[in-house]
Amino acid sequence: MQTIAVVDYGMGNLRSVVNALEAVGDKRDRVLLTSDPQQLAQADRIVFPGQGAAGDCMRAIDEYGLREAIISAAASRPFLGICMGMQVLIDFSEENQGTECLGIFAGKVKYFGDGHKDQGGVKLKVPHMGWNRVTQVKKHPLWHSIDDGSRFYFVHSYYLEPQDPSLIAGTTDYGVSFASVIAKDNVFALQCHPEKSADCGLQLLRNFVHWDGQP
Repeated sequence: MQTIAVVDYGMGNLRSVVNALEAVGDKRDRVLLTSDPQQLAQADRIVFPGQGAAGDCMRAIDEYGLREAIISAAASRPFLGICMGMQVLIDFSEENQGTECLGIFAGKVKYFGDGHKDQGGVKLKVPHMGWNRVTQVKKHPLWHSIDDGSRFYFVHSYYLEPQDPSLIAGTTDYGVSFASVIAKDNVFALQCHPEKSADCGLQLLRNFVHWDGQP
């Protein structure tokens, strides 16, 4: 039996994440939606989802007193960041006139831009919303049984640009090729929503539930 804690800081509907984890986990596993730092400290693995704007996200994390608990979890146990839960792992986001984030990894989060275009000069809608391919750029246990180039579901206007390119585990093209997945040690984080990404997303969550935290 293990406890999988889903971090609840009031940002977005997290029930779909909990339901997906319950569907792929062992029946003995406990999936706990919590905003209690002590419960996060005691959990075996952490899922850090999020929706909305970076400034609101960071403000909510601090209001709930979760900053240190999240940083500690990312340093010690299998840790999965989803969407905004990926972006705020970085130093800084351009969103909300600039937002200082958790600083677990060096880099910044950048806006696609109101005039964002593809390589042929065709204007692309922002936010980037819908299904898109993820190219796997390094091996990782969470890619087990997921084909390279599989499609996942995205909803975002900002994208992560890590300072260290070795962090990048997956890329996606949307006018630019951006880091849609990062991984280091016990941390794996992705811009897309695995809980909304059909079989591939469920497989990734299944892999996470059984992952020992080793790259």
